[in-house]
Amino acid sequence: MAAKCELCGKGPQSGNNVSHANNKTRRRWSVNLQPVKAKVDGSPNSKRMRVCTSCIKGGKIVKG
Repeated sequence: MAAKCELCGKGPQSGNNVSHANNKTRRRWSVNLQPVKAKVDGSPNSKRMRVCTSCIKGGKIVKG
């Protein structure tokens, strides 16, 4: 399953670990995804989605 928010599409980002000796190795920051039951498009039924915490905190999702 892809590590991607189903609401905003936010995915993992990449960058470098930088040691004290300034050695650089690649690393990856994953998105903080949480499974929630949410109402989609104003329908009375709720759907299980994997949504990032910034969408939950920002009120972009209606839990149901």
